[in-house]
Amino acid sequence: MKPILFFPSLLLFFLSHTAAFSATPTSTPKGTLTDEVDVKLAYEKSTFPIAPDDLIVRAKEVLGPEIGVGTKDDGACLAEDFVFCAAVVGPIPRDEYLGALGSFKLEESFDIDSNFFGFNVDPMQTNRVWFMSRAVAKHIATFAGVEATGKELVMPPQLYHLDFNEDGLVKEIGFYTVDRQQGNTGGLGGAFGYFYGVGKPLPIREARPYKPSFRFRALQFIGALAKKIGGKKD
Repeated sequence: MKPILFFPSLLLFFLSHTAAFSATPTSTPKGTLTDEVDVKLAYEKSTFPIAPDDLIVRAKEVLGPEIGVGTKDDGACLAEDFVFCAAVVGPIPRDEYLGALGSFKLEESFDIDSNFFGFNVDPMQTNRVWFMSRAVAKHIATFAGVEATGKELVMPPQLYHLDFNEDGLVKEIGFYTVDRQQGNTGGLGGAFGYFYGVGKPLPIREARPYKPSFRFRALQFIGALAKKIGGKKD
């Protein structure tokens, strides 16, 4: 019986579907995606009362030094039903969120440049603003028991979202690492990246650099072995 070529089969499946997505009808103008959202039309149909351009202005205002997403204005910018929800943390309600950020005191220990860019309103959910960050932070004071090292922490690129209610209050904030191969914090963003960056990672699996599970590593090994055996038979 021939070995089950799990990973080669998976690769062929992916390639065949990629080819299908890439196929462009000859009548379609070059550089046009047939399944691209008509953003302008989506905005026109939106019933959310805050216009996209105004919502982006509000998002930048909330992120600014006078508000700090609730940390500088005693939570005045946050809705009562606000939650923080990141890739592996949350949902965390309003009061817990404010308490957690207040205890970290990141700005007292690091000189942080968030390097935000790419603000846009989601055409499929017009109360949500997406944006990215490529944060850089210099360790300038004691953090997690580690005295200032002057080390520059380079976070991986992170994608953020801010959801607003009709009154312009923040209903949700979240972020996600989009390229764990970049930066020097083990692919970790948010508070996890700062703890790891100074050599004091939190004692949980989620606060450590990504490591494939034993089962996934076993599947990779079986796939590579099956491919090798199949190649020899050919």
